Amino acid sequence: MVSTTHSKSLERIGARVPSEVFHTLHQAAALTGATLNQFLVQAALKEAQAVIKREQTLTLTRRDAERLLDLLENPPPPTPALAAAQVRYQELKRDADSGFNWQP
Repeated sequence: MVSTTHSKSLERIGARVPSEVFHTLHQAAALTGATLNQFLVQAALKEAQAVIKREQTLTLTRRDAERLLDLLENPPPPTPALAAAQVRYQELKRDADSGFNWQP
């Protein structure tokens, strides 16, 4: 059996809370059979993952999703401002692709 050593860096988190909050958290931890630290880390991690997932997910109604797909499949013609931006982008890209030639 091959054993691998993983280096785990541990960080410390500290918080000062009112006595009532401490006792409530301690009681909840005891009811789940976890230490206070285990309970806090588990609860905080679960909430952090939920926040990250919520912020990285775009939820559309069926109507909005159908409209989005329709616009992707049948985009409207570019506005004059967009057409000008496309021309400017192509010019900048061409200039960047030509490289930099400087000789002292």
